Amino acid sequence: MEVALFITCVNDTLFPQTGRATVELLERLGCEVRFPLEQTCCGQIHGNSGYGHQALPLVRRFVKAFGEYEHVVCPSGSCAAMVHEQYERLARESGDMGLLREVEALVPRVHELSLFITDVLGVEDVGAYYPHRVTYHPTCHALRIEQVGDAPLRLLRAVRGIDLVELPQATTCCGFGGTFAVKNAETSAAMLSDKLAAVQQTGAEVCTALDNSCLMHIGGGLSRLQAGARPVHLVEILSATEDRA
Repeated sequence: MEVALFITCVNDTLFPQTGRATVELLERLGCEVRFPLEQTCCGQIHGNSGYGHQALPLVRRFVKAFGEYEHVVCPSGSCAAMVHEQYERLARESGDMGLLREVEALVPRVHELSLFITDVLGVEDVGAYYPHRVTYHPTCHALRIEQVGDAPLRLLRAVRGIDLVELPQATTCCGFGGTFAVKNAETSAAMLSDKLAAVQQTGAEVCTALDNSCLMHIGGGLSRLQAGARPVHLVEILSATEDRA
C-alpha cells in the first residue's frame, strides 16, 4: 500500500526522530512511504487563532501536495484534526467551489497515525519491544476531534516488554493549546502543574502521546522538575524493536 507522510511542520523542524520512526514503522507494516516535498504547515496556527482566511493558501498547498494519494498519514492528532475539522469550512467560506470539491475528496483520505494502523491496516501488534514503564496522555484534538478512542492504548498494550500504567485524570488538558499557552500563560502553567503531578504519580519513565506539541509542553515541565520521566511520541515506541532496545 502506498501512503504519503504528512509530517507536520513541528515534527519536521523540531522532532525529526518522529518522522524517521513513522517511516520505519509504516515500512515494517508493508507500506511504501512517499514524502511530498511541497508540503508545509497545515495552517492550524492561523485557523485556531481566528485567522482562517489566512490559512487558505496553506489549504491550497496541502491539496496540491497530497491530492494524488489514496492515503495520507499524519503523526499528529491536532494537525489531522485541522484538516478534518476546518478545511471544508474554510474552502466553502472562500467561495472557491473548485477548492471545495478537491478538499471534500481529500479529507477522508487523511488519517491520524494510530487510527490508520488499527482501522485501515487492521493491525494492533506492530512487533514492537519497549522495556520501560510508560503512561499515555490522550491529547485533546486526538481524543475529541479525531475520536481515536482506545486505539493508541490497544497498540501500546501489544508492545512486548512494556509496563503500561494508567494516567490519573488522563483526559484533562495539559494546558498547551498552541497559542493558548502564550496568551494565557498563568492558566496554562496551572493546568500543566496538574498534569505533571499525575504523570509523577504513575512512576512512569516515559510519558507518551500522539502530539509532540503537547509532549514538548509536558516535557519542559518534567525537565524543570527533574522528575526523571521523559516525553516520547507514540510512534517512537511502536517503531522500537528488541535489537535496538
